[in-house]
Amino acid sequence: MPMTIGDFVARARSRIHEIPAEELDNLLEDNEAVLVIDVREPAEFASGHIPGAILIPRGTLEGAADPASPHRVEPLCSARERLVVVYCESGARSALAADTLQQMGFDDVRNLAGGCVLWEAEGLPLVADD
Repeated sequence: MPMTIGDFVARARSRIHEIPAEELDNLLEDNEAVLVIDVREPAEFASGHIPGAILIPRGTLEGAADPASPHRVEPLCSARERLVVVYCESGARSALAADTLQQMGFDDVRNLAGGCVLWEAEGLPLVADD
């Protein structure tokens, strides 16, 4: 039987760690050295994102994370030994992203549990691009 997106996400979630929204918010408030990556699409990011997050859409993640790629994103490439937290709208795309980054050798990658939906539901701040 062919795999579904749900199967891919479930497999990824079995291999990754998640971080609750409140814990991430505390790390950010304490100015901890955490890199927050939003793997949604540009329009989603513009409508509201976690303060300080950088946009790297899921479809461009591998190139952005590879130091040898012409599409590399330096803040991500240089974060292999830092805490990297990825998020999307619900946590599914970011689960796939966290799994991918781990496979690419990142030491400490976490998926934001519940994604942007839960972050916002807990009353945590989002900023929108003007």
